[in-house]
Amino acid sequence: MSGTDLDARLAARLRTLRAERGLSLDALAARTGVSRSMISVVERGESSPTASLLDRLAAGLGVTLAALFAEEERAGATPVSRRPDQAVWRDPETGYARRNLSPSGFPSALNLVEVVLPPGARVAYDTGPRAAPFDQQIWILEGSLDLAEGGSTHRLEAGDCLAMRLDGPTSFRNPADRPARYLVALAAGAARGRP
Repeated sequence: MSGTDLDARLAARLRTLRAERGLSLDALAARTGVSRSMISVVERGESSPTASLLDRLAAGLGVTLAALFAEEERAGATPVSRRPDQAVWRDPETGYARRNLSPSGFPSALNLVEVVLPPGARVAYDTGPRAAPFDQQIWILEGSLDLAEGGSTHRLEAGDCLAMRLDGPTSFRNPADRPARYLVALAAGAARGRP
C-alpha cells in the first residue's frame, strides 16, 4: 500500500471514529488539545500528521494509535497478512516507520506492529491517562531502545521484552548509531480496569 493510499485510509478512519463517537471537530479538539483546523486538515488527507499528533487524536477517540491504521473488521477477511500487503506509515518528523503486521479487517483482540526507529530518533507520546487502558509488550529484534514510562526509563537490547500499560506519557529513543527494530504486541481487549 502506498503512502498516499495509507494517508487517505487514515483520514477516512479518523472521520469514521469521530462520527461513531458523535464528536464534532470542536469536541475532539477540546479533548485532545489539537486545533479544530488541524483535525480537519488531517481528516481531509491534506496533511501528514506526526506520530505524536496521531497519538493525541487516538487518545481523544479512546483507541490506540494502531487502531487508527487498522481496517474495520469485516466478514470474509483473510487471517493471513502477506508482507507486500502490510501497510507502512512513516512519521514525517522523525522518520520512524511502523508496519501493520496483523491481517487487515480480521477480528482479533491482538494487534502486531513492527517499528523501525532511526539512529538517534526520539518519539514522544505525551497523552495523559486514557479512558480505557491498553496492554502492550515490546520485543526488541535489532538494536537498542530507551523507553521512558511511568517515571522509569528502560534500556532494552536485542532479545529483551517489556510489558507495559498504555496509561500515560511514554517516549521511545534510539541511543545507537544504527536503526532499532522492534515488535509491538497490543491487546486492546485485555484491559483490566482503570489504570
